[in-house]
Amino acid sequence: MKCIAAIDQGTTGTRCMVFDTEGRVIAAEYDEHEQLYPHPGWVEHDATEIWDNTRHVIAAALSDARTGPAQIVAIGITNQRETTLVWDRHTGQPLYNAIVWQCTRTLPFCQRLIDGGLEETFRTKAGLPIATYFSGPKIRWLLDNVPGIRQAAEAGDALFGNMDSWLIWNLTGGANGGVHVTDPTNACRTMLMNLQTLDWDDELLEILGLPRSMLPAIRPSSDRNAYGFTQPTGPVGERVPVCGDLGDQQAALFGQTCYEAGEGKNTYGTGCFTLLNTGGQIVPSKSGLLTTVAYSLEPGQATFALEGSIAITGAAVQWLRDNLGLIEHAAETEAIASSVEDAGGCYFVPAFSGLFAPYWDMYARGVIVGLTRYVNKAHIVRATLEAICYQTRDVIEAMRADSGIEPTALKVDGGATVNDFLMQLQADILGVPVVRPTVNETTALGAAYAAGLASGLWSGLDDLKSHWQVDRVFEPVWDEKRRAEGYGGWIKAVARTRDWVEK
Repeated sequence: MKCIAAIDQGTTGTRCMVFDTEGRVIAAEYDEHEQLYPHPGWVEHDATEIWDNTRHVIAAALSDARTGPAQIVAIGITNQRETTLVWDRHTGQPLYNAIVWQCTRTLPFCQRLIDGGLEETFRTKAGLPIATYFSGPKIRWLLDNVPGIRQAAEAGDALFGNMDSWLIWNLTGGANGGVHVTDPTNACRTMLMNLQTLDWDDELLEILGLPRSMLPAIRPSSDRNAYGFTQPTGPVGERVPVCGDLGDQQAALFGQTCYEAGEGKNTYGTGCFTLLNTGGQIVPSKSGLLTTVAYSLEPGQATFALEGSIAITGAAVQWLRDNLGLIEHAAETEAIASSVEDAGGCYFVPAFSGLFAPYWDMYARGVIVGLTRYVNKAHIVRATLEAICYQTRDVIEAMRADSGIEPTALKVDGGATVNDFLMQLQADILGVPVVRPTVNETTALGAAYAAGLASGLWSGLDDLKSHWQVDRVFEPVWDEKRRAEGYGGWIKAVARTRDWVEK
């Protein structure tokens, strides 16, 4: 039996999934890793812990699947994007913890770039606003603040990568010949890649003061030539091509088989990320969205997308659990939220890392508004779920404005989609059906599809479409009056978060 292994390295943990030739899951293993918060607004990960976890979940998934390494025909990688790591090419040791995409430590540097009138340069070339979200300013912070990194980088001894590059480098040999690569979906999230050329841009590198020698080679997301091969002494235990690489949100788009312009999806994870395929057209956004690469199947070619990135959605549920102790498990939110008819006039805007799309306010901070003595725990839990849905509507409204496309449905994936109450709430707040597929971990599925295409396991995009199946469609039931009133209150609540931190 031929199989594909996909490694999904996410913000809160790492998963390995094994798929058969029909795209069905035959094994899955998951390990969480620690979230590090050394200062307010700072978020870090231990990259060594992540690699150790990756090795464990690969071995465990292959064991669970009763699949020998020889049956794995290819490996695909998908990853939390923007999370930034610099490591020593000779020893393989990280030179600092990975700086997570949510981290706001680069705010002063980003503000200097904005004050210098450079926003339009980055928008035009990279399709991105200047924001703490992206990798480039994080690399600059490491070079400026961690002793020895700048010297190592300029000497060619330090390598930069998002987590895809880190895993591929380790899987293919690490310090003993590991391959240093990335794909356009990850490269375009650095503020360093030119969307027109699909290559690193010298002007952007000069603005950020970064040596090009640190950067990985940019290869297609599905590469028939393979990036490299796993080592027989490594966790796979066999020489297997690593030939698929997609940032997590683009992987979900690929796994949802959104291959035509106008098709889109929303992924519910630590944050929420809505992508709309725009085909071969690079669509500049005037409504606060990102212009990004959807996927690349050939060198120098790409399909593009508009993206709405929301920083805190599932992480807000974690906050209820870990910081406030209102719940013990995320799964409890469904019963608690459905025990009340509404949020009791309460709105929660979880702008813990500022506001991402479509507002891009680095100075916003979270608020809970509309509190009265009537509001109880259930109302706050429900307001948290509503915040996920309202933030998604903000992005959908921006996509309507930029593309002129009226969505007729929203494909959804990610861990939170198992919450039927949340999915129904999303349909009600948007006013369009929400479509949940049979395989809701489409991020890993997309990485598997990319690797399977490259290895010839699947013949093309039409072949992949034939495997995608619907689990359930959630139809909206709210009337337009309730929908408009609820969203109007949300807009007022968002206004209360703006410019909270003094510049």
